[in-house]
Amino acid sequence: MAIIDNLEAMLVRGQDNALLRYSLGGEYLKLNQFDKAAEHLRKAVEHDPKYSAAWKLLGRTLADAAHKDEAIKAYENGICVAEEKGDKQAAREMTVFLKRLQK
Repeated sequence: MAIIDNLEAMLVRGQDNALLRYSLGGEYLKLNQFDKAAEHLRKAVEHDPKYSAAWKLLGRTLADAAHKDEAIKAYENGICVAEEKGDKQAAREMTVFLKRLQK
């Protein structure tokens, strides 16, 4: 929890940005705290809508939390962003995860 405490302290100090929110989301996901993870990852993509890694982690978080429809939307958004940026690997990975959800 020390990592989360440090990241949360940065947030309290006003250092709110996409990377900080992505990091918090990832740490909460490791603890299976899906609601908190999703909250921070949504903020990450609000800060930077072109952050394909954050879209991918948001999709995974929502899928793990059994929010299938929301996960599908996150992956679809992430794929569009990744393709626009030329981030082929992220687009491929999210496409695989999306297809699994749509089965």
